[in-house]
Amino acid sequence: MEAQEIKRLDREHHLHSWSVQGKLDPIVFDHAAGSCFWDASGKRYLDFSAQLMNLNVGHQHPKVVRAIQDQAAKVCFCAPGLAYESRSALVKALGEVMPGDLDHFFFTLSGAESNENAIKMARLFTGRFKVVSRYRSYHGASYGAISLTGDPRRPPVEPALPGVIKVLDPYCYRCPFGLAYPACDVQCVKHVEEVFLYENPETIAAIFVEGVVGSNGIFIPPPEYMPRLREICDKYGVLLVSDEVMSGFGRTGKWFAIENWNVVPDMITMAKGLTSGYVPLGAVAVSKKISDYFQDHMLWGGLTYNAHPLACAAGVANLGVYHEENLIERAADLGGVLMNKLATLKEKHPSVGDVRGLGLFTVIELTRNPQTREPLVEWNGQDLSLTQEINKRLLAGGVYTFVRWNWLFVVPPLVITEDELSEGLAVIDQVLTFTDSQIG
Repeated sequence: MEAQEIKRLDREHHLHSWSVQGKLDPIVFDHAAGSCFWDASGKRYLDFSAQLMNLNVGHQHPKVVRAIQDQAAKVCFCAPGLAYESRSALVKALGEVMPGDLDHFFFTLSGAESNENAIKMARLFTGRFKVVSRYRSYHGASYGAISLTGDPRRPPVEPALPGVIKVLDPYCYRCPFGLAYPACDVQCVKHVEEVFLYENPETIAAIFVEGVVGSNGIFIPPPEYMPRLREICDKYGVLLVSDEVMSGFGRTGKWFAIENWNVVPDMITMAKGLTSGYVPLGAVAVSKKISDYFQDHMLWGGLTYNAHPLACAAGVANLGVYHEENLIERAADLGGVLMNKLATLKEKHPSVGDVRGLGLFTVIELTRNPQTREPLVEWNGQDLSLTQEINKRLLAGGVYTFVRWNWLFVVPPLVITEDELSEGLAVIDQVLTFTDSQIG
């Protein structure tokens, strides 16, 4: 099919997510390899967002592709109630990399479904109704997951799931309490306990937090935040659920982001990097006390494609690649290189207010005024013309990534080379010269 026909059919019959359909002009994706993809005209793009922050092992990794082909030739589907080899192989492989005693898994098709089922499990296990999440968060687009979500995608689809309570975030660059670390005494986590008390802790089943906040700005919490949050949850019998859909599987230089603070949650929700997006698959990992509960209590949940054998085979191969190519360690090492390069850009460009990240999970925050920290584009603002212009210039230079309001994300596949990083950052350097011209 010719590119023009592909685009015509797409525009006339396909509804894209999170989009005003009439304003779209999508790239016609043709083929890909490693850290790059090509459009139908042959233009090459460095994939600085790993598509949707999920292609951790890069495009078209031959070992994962071959595993999918081999599994498809053997068995494409069997019902969830049966035991099957690729499912058992995946739970074994996952159990070997999970923190603490999280060694039982409920499989889903996405991060949103993982969070939906984690809500259900938390309520069943605790007998409590309320769940807590943060204002600047993203947990998915389905009903329960969008209710947990704190960014501007939630209000248009409200009323939301009953019983969801919001707390403020560990956003140090724009502290919601107007304080500065470390003099702040980590007020952001004290605030969580205060809200628990307002809501009556005996009614709260769980708190959901991203290991590191993803699409809402890559917030790295103060080092005391996660350990203290664990203590607060233990004090009140509240489950700690770490949403590692974006931040998991090596993205921050650890298997799961929460491990950067040596904290073991009660549940981990995951997807994206579980198969690097090759086949849809998500999961909820639960601790022994939760899995023990469901040995003699009904788990009220099920999906036709739960633990799909094709997806599980992709997951096993994908986890193998992480091990064989030392991608977790590589992300940590290359992340140090990347942060040094981003720090250099910050020194050079007055429109760069902050750079932050862990591993290959980083962001550039743009400002109109470095002293007042006024954002270059207002968060949740309606005028996105400047954001669109920044993105247009990046694409013209052959860099594909997210630009959300005043955040420019650098979240490449874990297989990216240092030369490719430098190439993409050179394009970003040029674009930042343009953003410098917008400050005043």
